[in-house]
Amino acid sequence: MLSSRRCFAAAANRVRPLARAFCDAPASRADAGASGTPSPQDHAEKVAALKDPPDVLDVAIVGGGMVGLAVACALSNMPLTKHLRVAIIDSNPALKSRSYLDKNSIPDSRVSTVTPATISFFKDIGAWEHVQQQRHAFFGKMQVWDYTGLGYTRYNARDVGKEHLGCVVENKVLCNSLLLRLQEELDDIENVIYPTRLVSLTFPLKTRQAGMKPTSREPLSVGHTTEEFHRSHLVKLDLSDGRSLYSKLVIGADGSKSNVRQIAGIKTTSWNYPQSAIICTVEHVVENDCAWQRFLPSGPIALLPIGNNFSNIVWTMSPEESLRHKSMSPEEFVNSVNHALDFGYGPHPHSTALDHYMEQFFSGIGSSAASTKECFEVPPKATRVVSERMAFPLSLMHSHDYVSKRLALVGDAAHTVHPLAGQGVNLGFGDAAALAKVIAEGVSVGSDVGDLTLLQRYEKERKAANVAMAAVLDGFQKMYSVDLGPLNVVRAAAFHGAQYISPLKKNIISYATGDTKWSLFQ
Repeated sequence: MLSSRRCFAAAANRVRPLARAFCDAPASRADAGASGTPSPQDHAEKVAALKDPPDVLDVAIVGGGMVGLAVACALSNMPLTKHLRVAIIDSNPALKSRSYLDKNSIPDSRVSTVTPATISFFKDIGAWEHVQQQRHAFFGKMQVWDYTGLGYTRYNARDVGKEHLGCVVENKVLCNSLLLRLQEELDDIENVIYPTRLVSLTFPLKTRQAGMKPTSREPLSVGHTTEEFHRSHLVKLDLSDGRSLYSKLVIGADGSKSNVRQIAGIKTTSWNYPQSAIICTVEHVVENDCAWQRFLPSGPIALLPIGNNFSNIVWTMSPEESLRHKSMSPEEFVNSVNHALDFGYGPHPHSTALDHYMEQFFSGIGSSAASTKECFEVPPKATRVVSERMAFPLSLMHSHDYVSKRLALVGDAAHTVHPLAGQGVNLGFGDAAALAKVIAEGVSVGSDVGDLTLLQRYEKERKAANVAMAAVLDGFQKMYSVDLGPLNVVRAAAFHGAQYISPLKKNIISYATGDTKWSLFQ
């Protein structure tokens, strides 16, 4: 069940002016002066006027992937935080790309199904217009069914008054769009991106981490300058190119094997699934405009539209099967894909007299969903595989803590989930939006951006949402990993309920599309 959030069209009407990001500032500085109360933006500008040494930062983001770039882009777009000195530390040469990618090239295997809420977030920070100039594919319909032929359900954006359920975008397009937006906002983007690796982190002494702030009354050690004393209260980042940086806040956006998380000693709960995922790009004779997902005995297979008669395959199976499918000839693999999405493993689902009675019975409970009367459809056949087939093992991981003094984790560094709903990167973008909002709130009242109490607001909001989604996806994985007669019937009943109970269907879509917007600029 692929995820999405608010509709692209509706989101455009809800964007607040950037100047009202987190507070209603006075109409003018003269008004502020007359009231005797400086505005948060006045405070931010005064802070910006106090120049730190070149190696002293406000925020150091370790990891220049999609989520790390999203944090930097959000901070650079808000009036309260655009003055902050931010660095992105990542040795990936792709960060040097600053031009639109060719729409006519073969799509990359690594894609994300972004939700309407993610689209709204990208619009808020000015990056979505760059996505629109590159390849992307909206979809307004989705079909999910079981290999037994006992049940299916279809979803339509019209069920909830939306134009789209989501949009499939290549990961490199999302990264490139964020970079292009950063380049628009920053005059010195080359000085913001450090093409190197993090070697070590040195945190302030525990007594200071516990909340003791430096004051003018705190004695200086003999032989130490004020500048050195200031650095001693920051996190020291040693880089592989020999340089060292000092930062008030370090953001770990460096993936599931996060070096930042390990150095900080943050524990995790995790387990491996007995599954791997194959991803690749296939071509059709006709353009695909629907997201398809079929649950097979070994795991789900998804066919996602990516535009120009191309679709992306995400196929979950046992590690042994993944090795076999990866080594197949292209022709054998295409046949296997079509077999899995069409007639293989079991018959096509079909409507029965029971379905008719269910539809009549539940039609009186709220308004009918548009997709209730839609019949099962066979997905378009793949004609050839056009990209490398990549395989990777699947696991669940969740950090016990997202934050500590002067440290915050975002995205896969804090949590990974099963990919069956395509939620992983959307959860990461939710982290980016929430953390940027909290930092701006801190700046507005003059707080230290690395203060633990401030960062815990971010943790409280995002941990609840991420744990809930991880639990739902883990439950789905377990429910569909057992091939047992009675359980198959229960699953079929669940599909029928989702298809014919309109209020339930609408609630599922609203939850899956994340109809509650991240209020980054409200």
